[in-house]
Amino acid sequence: MTATEFSHETLHAFLNRELGSAPLSPLERIGGGQSNPTYFLEHGSRRMVLRKKPAGDILPGAHAIEREYRVLKALEQTNVPVPGTVLLCEDSSIVGTPFYLMERLEGRVFHDCALTEVDPAQRADIYFAMADAMARLHAVDPASIGLGDYGKPGNYFARQIARWSRQYDESPSPRIPELDRVIAWLRENQPEDDGRIAITHGDFRLGNMLFHPSKPQVIGILDWELSTLGHPLADLGFCCMPWRTTPDEYGGIAGLDHAALRLPSEKAFIERYYASAIPTAELTAFHLAFAMFRFAVIFVGIADRARIGNAASADAARLAPLAQRFAIRAAQAASI
Repeated sequence: MTATEFSHETLHAFLNRELGSAPLSPLERIGGGQSNPTYFLEHGSRRMVLRKKPAGDILPGAHAIEREYRVLKALEQTNVPVPGTVLLCEDSSIVGTPFYLMERLEGRVFHDCALTEVDPAQRADIYFAMADAMARLHAVDPASIGLGDYGKPGNYFARQIARWSRQYDESPSPRIPELDRVIAWLRENQPEDDGRIAITHGDFRLGNMLFHPSKPQVIGILDWELSTLGHPLADLGFCCMPWRTTPDEYGGIAGLDHAALRLPSEKAFIERYYASAIPTAELTAFHLAFAMFRFAVIFVGIADRARIGNAASADAARLAPLAQRFAIRAAQAASI
């Protein structure tokens, strides 16, 4: 297999049929992703991004790039910043799995939540721009853009706890005692369903935002694999994780001098979201614990894929131990 694990010639022939004849550049693998392999490519003058499912056996419903494409296509007609879609290919004979293409946006992605490579004067505004983009997403009426059936309405947290607990139960990795305690606590402390339904991203964090090359402005929300119809507080709780995790826990900012770094407080970030959002219930310890529980299970999955050799990131094995670290953080949020 090539470095891209599929035939350049077969992909080139497909693109020529679909988009017109043009030269195809060598594909460039984009680092950072843990799930769906992603590549930059140029077909003639068109600069695009290809996202595909990983090779090998995957859990049913996982790596649903078809859903990613659908939500991106629907959101193009809103004020939510997303890359433009090009096409979806469900024929696995082209690159070995289904894939889709989207337009490549030029901008900045920050994986270090301390934003040390950014002008300190922009740091708070970058976080606030992320809060504003999240509020715009949650304000969209799913039915108005053809996503009324994008997920099951109601009882979102109960269904999500069941889903991620099942994924954890099906993992061959050793059990994590802290995660077992958190799951039991979440089941016992679910808030009453308030009927709020929104498009939820499922992995809304700084590393999945594409920012303008020079301005503190979100120009594209990326990685929609976990999106569904859900509750907006799931995304908000998930977005608060940097303040509750350390720099060696996937780039958190807990323990840093936020004032000296000119980073906003968690309280200021939450207030910015509520200032922009349509009326939404209060964020609680449940939502924070739920967010870190789900991220812990995601890291369990990364460990599983690293073990069988089909994880999308070369350093997946290094990240796998974070499952227990995030389970501990979830327990701390729940005060158990």
